[in-house]
Amino acid sequence: MIDTLIVGSGFAGLGAAVRLDEAGRRDFLILEKGDSLGGTWRDNVYPGCACDVESHLYSFSFFPNPDWTRTFARQPEIRAYLEATADHYRLRDRIRFGVQVVGAEWDGSAWDVRTADGETLRARFVVFGTGALHEPQVPEIEGLDRFAGTAFHSAQWDHSVDLTGKRVAVIGTGASAIQFVPAIAPDVARLTLFQRTAPWVLPKPDRPISSSTRRRFRRFPLLQRLQRLSLYWRHEALVAGFLHPRIMRAVQGLGKAYLRKVFAGDPDLRRTVTPDFTMGCKRILMSNDYYPALRRPNVAVETAAISRVTATGVVTADGVEHPADVIVFGTGFKVADGLASMAITGRDGVKLADAWAEGPQALLGTTVAGFPNLFTIVGPNTGLGHSSMVFMVESQVNTVLDAMRTVERHRAVAIDTRPEAQARFNAEIQDRLSTAVWATGGCASWYLDEHGRNRTLWPGYTFSFRRRTRRIDPGHHELIA
Repeated sequence: MIDTLIVGSGFAGLGAAVRLDEAGRRDFLILEKGDSLGGTWRDNVYPGCACDVESHLYSFSFFPNPDWTRTFARQPEIRAYLEATADHYRLRDRIRFGVQVVGAEWDGSAWDVRTADGETLRARFVVFGTGALHEPQVPEIEGLDRFAGTAFHSAQWDHSVDLTGKRVAVIGTGASAIQFVPAIAPDVARLTLFQRTAPWVLPKPDRPISSSTRRRFRRFPLLQRLQRLSLYWRHEALVAGFLHPRIMRAVQGLGKAYLRKVFAGDPDLRRTVTPDFTMGCKRILMSNDYYPALRRPNVAVETAAISRVTATGVVTADGVEHPADVIVFGTGFKVADGLASMAITGRDGVKLADAWAEGPQALLGTTVAGFPNLFTIVGPNTGLGHSSMVFMVESQVNTVLDAMRTVERHRAVAIDTRPEAQARFNAEIQDRLSTAVWATGGCASWYLDEHGRNRTLWPGYTFSFRRRTRRIDPGHHELIA
């Protein structure tokens, strides 16, 4: 039996593995469904892919990288950083690639974890570090199966398709689309962007980091730590706007000013791409080249709803067919599904899918009542609209380690979360979310589940989350002898 199984090798999985190793808990194994590590930064290789949080903050606090080449790192550099993390902490021989976990069952003393190839692995603890952005969401559109061209999701970019001179239909205007649209627009013959909802976009203060600055960071690590601290508090200052929509509406003026500047000579297009909801209700996006790309003569923004797809294009509700050789979906991920799509069975035969029938919930996004010794990194209500998820990952790992220590200190078999503690926590979270911009801003977003509840975001400051996850509250948990 393995002491700990970690599922996933992105930031969450690697972060948990490093901390386990440093705590002397070296009997662990990482299961990764892909053929290499990196999670979302392995899968998303579309043109222009980059992070929207500054590099020095979007990285592990215990493994600073003085050699970031840009303020906002691009995908290849972030993936290389994760590879370097695995090498530095000698994790590669603890990873099994090509192993997809499909289910797990608690038998009263340990977890039996099943893989897609029929293998069962027994573990005392299971840490799910699969995150929320790994299952692409492709909308069901009539006729898509009859499309004669090539269609793919941005997270499954088909690099064998040369877009030069092609007519490309882009469906979706989320965080991925605003990066790949400017990257491909100069090469295609025609790009039609199907916009259901216009996003708020702000300028991105991205720039190269000079070699002299990188040398200073290498020579004086304290300078880099101060840079990270400065970025952290700058991001935390944004929280007030999300929690108090009146403040955010004032900040919204920056977005309107940016629109006026870019579309000064094209008021019609400016009106088309101006959002009709309060900034922050949907994810705030940052780009310096998205709006200019929409002004290109070979780019058109289409706001009519999509009716169906034919063999040769996309038909909108007004009956117009927009010819296309390639369809690219920038439609995000199945965030709400998460672990519930796996066959996970806890105490008394309760299935996670049933426990989460009305929406996923956990205590501090990390432990789930009825599922002992099971932990979810980047679980329900741990997402952020303003800062680095790596900070949240490190916070949650604190809880995981303290729970494990508690089990061993009391010579128990397992630790489980009390249902009433989980219920109180989630009632508190939903109450705070009910007055925040995500609920009152006038939009429908992927933050909300099918019941209209926000099961995605943390409604507050990340330092408060760090404080609450530093140690487990014994009164919130039950030890199983």
